[in-house]
Amino acid sequence: MIEAFGVLVLLVGCLLALVGFIWFVIAAFQESVLWGLGVLFVPFVHLIFLVLGWDRAKRPFFLQLFGVAMIVFAAIVLGAIGHGHR
Repeated sequence: MIEAFGVLVLLVGCLLALVGFIWFVIAAFQESVLWGLGVLFVPFVHLIFLVLGWDRAKRPFFLQLFGVAMIVFAAIVLGAIGHGHR
């Protein structure tokens, strides 16, 4: 039962992180094509866009962050379950 919960949390976290990432890229492209391409292909440009375009980028960023937090939580739960079966 706990394994199923952990897997569900993991999948929902992955989905939220993906949706947040896509939303972030769309926000960058709405700013300009160069921002969008930079966020997709140039390392660290997403951080610059996050700081300079905070009003536009904060909601998708926090959605990604929440998704990653769910993934980490699920990994901890599933890892603890895995160690318990040894």
